[in-house]
Amino acid sequence: MMKYYEVYGKLTKSKGHEQFEWSHSYSKVFKPTTPYNASGMFMYFSNYNVEVRDRVKCISATEGVPVSTQWEASGYYYPVQVAQYGLSHYSKNLSEPPPKRKVLEDGNTFTAKWQVPKGAYIRRNYDSAKLTHVLEFNSRDSAGISLRLKQGTDLVLSFDLRFLSMNGSLTLFLEDRDRSQTFPVSFTCSSVLVEAHNASGSYSTIYGMGNCQSWNRLTRDLHIDLVKGHVLSGRGKKLSRTKLRVHHLLLKGNGQLDNLTLASSNHMDMFYSSADWLVVHQDSSGGWPIGVKRKIASGRADLDPGWYSAMGQGQAMSLLMRAFYRSGKPHYLEAALKGMQPFSKSSTEGGVRAYFMNQYPWYEEYPTVPPSFVLNGFIYSLIGLYDVVSLAPPNQVGDAQLLFDQGMHSLKKLLPLFDTGSGTVYDLRHFTLGLAPNIARWDYHSTHINQLLLLSTIDSDPILTNVAERWISYMSGKRAAHN
Repeated sequence: MMKYYEVYGKLTKSKGHEQFEWSHSYSKVFKPTTPYNASGMFMYFSNYNVEVRDRVKCISATEGVPVSTQWEASGYYYPVQVAQYGLSHYSKNLSEPPPKRKVLEDGNTFTAKWQVPKGAYIRRNYDSAKLTHVLEFNSRDSAGISLRLKQGTDLVLSFDLRFLSMNGSLTLFLEDRDRSQTFPVSFTCSSVLVEAHNASGSYSTIYGMGNCQSWNRLTRDLHIDLVKGHVLSGRGKKLSRTKLRVHHLLLKGNGQLDNLTLASSNHMDMFYSSADWLVVHQDSSGGWPIGVKRKIASGRADLDPGWYSAMGQGQAMSLLMRAFYRSGKPHYLEAALKGMQPFSKSSTEGGVRAYFMNQYPWYEEYPTVPPSFVLNGFIYSLIGLYDVVSLAPPNQVGDAQLLFDQGMHSLKKLLPLFDTGSGTVYDLRHFTLGLAPNIARWDYHSTHINQLLLLSTIDSDPILTNVAERWISYMSGKRAAHN
């Protein structure tokens, strides 16, 4: 309860006078200035840094997407988190200036000055599989083939790599700005997700790339990779990005390298990593199953592994439709359309559809029995359906428009049930399970507001703006009238 009564504020100037503006909430409301665009930024996700979250163990080097520890410490792929990772990078690509980018080696136009020990070799050959020139290397029994890099703070590295031997590795040596310590981050041919080693006070982080004998495309934020290794080793995550630089890299083993690039960011590669993961891991029912148990309401409504989330389906569809819009590749569209299938299947039958009072359809973030009616996850699913309607060819939209219209009708009817007179509830478990209300934290309360404001730009019904404005007033202490 202490956090509920905390007050946040700042001094501002109004009409020449200073005043203290205060609020119960540290969360922000983002009032849209233009109508929502299904091919543009996704809500305010340009402010999201999914990979920094404590419940993200790391970014997998085999899949290129986050590994979650939210409900299972060993780590698993959570479709909601994968989609949010991709949507945040898509949005950052639109909101940020173009990145600085330097190609270091592509086997043809750009050639680096590698330091090749005696007995080792490099050569630049045409590769028939890639239809381009690549750098072939073999370190043999040496300490490795190295490349010293010039001063710079860019920490996003991209490369295409395959090994012809099973003991290959690529290691980046990150140095802090005062050069007091060097931190190696390695990518190896192994099935390990991430490991941290401490040898005589020297810490190293290792990521496994899985099977290295076929070409792998990796895009890595080296600061994030290093921070996750430090957390794993128990050293904490206090490593300033601005104080790090890539000192040199080291190749070991026999393999081929192409398109080695260092940049300030590479948001679109990270976006497409999420889109590709969703295409590959969609099941035959159109869903992205969540492989961990979810305990809800103190065991009163648990979900066994393999459940779908309407929020996950919706955000995946939002991401896939943007991937289709940007690339034109039909497999992204096909996956998004297939993702609608669980919306027409009831929660009791393995889908995500429930009914409030046997009348109003609701797409469940957590498809419990009895239903829980989570508000924010439901609205995210509506946005996903809207993105399909907006970006799919008209003759392929399928049931998206009907599902969206039914959902919007339910939302408008049920919105008052989420209003406490001083804030909002996260779900309706107090109605369906007979438990105490699940009061929404202020960050979820502001999410409810931002979602309604977004919907108000595509639906002119005044209930959306009226409710949003009332909920905004709760954040500065206003309360509903009493009798």
